[in-house]
Amino acid sequence: MRTSSPLYGKGLRTLSIATALTLTAAGVLIFFYAPLDADQGVIQKIFYVHVPLAIVALCGFVAGGLMAIQHLRTGDRSWDMRSYVAIHLSIVFGVGVLITGSIWAKRSWGHWWVWDEPVLVSFLIVFLLYCCYQPLRFAISDHERQARYASVFAIAAGAFVPINFVAVRMAVQQVHPRVLSRTSNLPGDMRLTFLVALAGAVLLFLTLWKLAQAAARAARGGTAVRRGAGGSARSGGGELSMALVLASTSGKYVAAAYLVFLALMLVYVVIIASKIARIERELHALAEPPEKQP
Repeated sequence: MRTSSPLYGKGLRTLSIATALTLTAAGVLIFFYAPLDADQGVIQKIFYVHVPLAIVALCGFVAGGLMAIQHLRTGDRSWDMRSYVAIHLSIVFGVGVLITGSIWAKRSWGHWWVWDEPVLVSFLIVFLLYCCYQPLRFAISDHERQARYASVFAIAAGAFVPINFVAVRMAVQQVHPRVLSRTSNLPGDMRLTFLVALAGAVLLFLTLWKLAQAAARAARGGTAVRRGAGGSARSGGGELSMALVLASTSGKYVAAAYLVFLALMLVYVVIIASKIARIERELHALAEPPEKQP
């Protein structure tokens, strides 16, 4: 079994800086540049988080399937690791999609979930399907069989994603808008904000994807050193030393990136919730009949 060892951590600093700048720009555009929607008001701004997360999550699932095909073709375990990380991150992004979508639905439709809407149910099916990936993978102790079975699952599930997408487009629309067919109709300032937010979500996914692989490679290098890999370990001392350095830093970076992402999501939800509460109070005050003059 062949195993390549590219330096996954290469270019991480540049990519991380680009991600931070793009996400900051997206936040500024969302709150200070994009206008309020005439129908939905401030709650529509969750669109700039919800839709990019959904697009990146679905593309990540498909990418995981393509990487799994490459793993079965070449037998290179690095492709299995790439596929695993892509699917893992897509599941995390999928959680964000479901949370932001439920908040948006509650404010717009009055319900947290609508079961007769094909878009919502289809995404939930895809999400639950991939939630089976982790238990299936780690239920197998043999690493070779684990990688093969996980790749087969990733390919089958990845093929289901575009089929499901086409089926949803052909279904009767209920309440959920067909977003990808409507973004071209967005006003220029909304379209710009959406594209920057989408770029930020893509860069965030790629950054976490590379960070996770760097941490995994570092952990494998550290394991090889602890096992006393003999001459091969000594001959690769420089590379393994770098792996040990990555082991002590990359894992922290990955955890920090997840925490920052979660904190931003929570801050965003709190801001939206506070604005909704203020608007509801104002509407309630306007709906009250004026006091009769004496």
